[in-house]
Amino acid sequence: MNEALPETQLAELVSLFERGPVAVLTGAGMSTDSGIPDYRGAGTPPRTPMNIAQFTEDPHYRRRFWAGARIGQNRMSIIEPNDGHRALARLEAAEHIEGVITQNVDGLHRRGGSRTVVELHGGGGIMRCTQCGERWTRAEALGWFDTLNPGYAERNAEAEVAPDGDALVGEVESVRVPLCPGCGGMLRPDVVYFGETVPVPVFEAAAALVERSTALLIAGSSLAVNTGMRLVHKTERRGNPLAVINRGPTAVDRRPALAVRIDAGTTETLTALAAALGA
Repeated sequence: MNEALPETQLAELVSLFERGPVAVLTGAGMSTDSGIPDYRGAGTPPRTPMNIAQFTEDPHYRRRFWAGARIGQNRMSIIEPNDGHRALARLEAAEHIEGVITQNVDGLHRRGGSRTVVELHGGGGIMRCTQCGERWTRAEALGWFDTLNPGYAERNAEAEVAPDGDALVGEVESVRVPLCPGCGGMLRPDVVYFGETVPVPVFEAAAALVERSTALLIAGSSLAVNTGMRLVHKTERRGNPLAVINRGPTAVDRRPALAVRIDAGTTETLTALAAALGA
């Protein structure tokens, strides 16, 4: 059960909004209450996520990706935005926040009602061809997987799937990987893999949100990814404060610009914040 946020901490968080709209940067901790595991949260085992070179150069890793994507689809299909996502949407509608910058690829902010969303690492719901650039929904591509691999999803329905979609199953080498139906090129999720950089226009859109804001609120991120820290540095150069809502330590906990630090879950904290601001 979530504990109530102490009134003093809530008051500190509310005060962050006195000068004007705030930008919000979210990470994996934002979606844990929706049932999506956190890579780096307390108690999670260390894992090495798949990088872009492995995906593009090693057929084994591509088969493993597709196996995990298909097995994980049934779980992901029942994932819904949580009250924290909906609280951010209400804060945006009330003009308390400029928009949401997210490191997540789950699409839950938009589904939760947020209108201005910058997805730093892309969207996992889209597949694109590396050769011709054509795009399809993940569901369409997984339908092609089922055609190529009849009965695979049923045989492996109980297999564990890690947060990055890796399938922890033995039946990977038999997987037949879908190709682009138009040109036969390699299909990949429209996300930023480890070893890739955030596209310049995407980062510029995130930076623009920070520049229009009076503070940066970080929710559910330890800030282990460099792009998030670049936004922190931009906030600091503007002389604006930082606030953090996260269970466990973060990379900014000792920075002078940190004005509010709340060690709690994002769902209960953002819900309380929206209520306190009348959103």
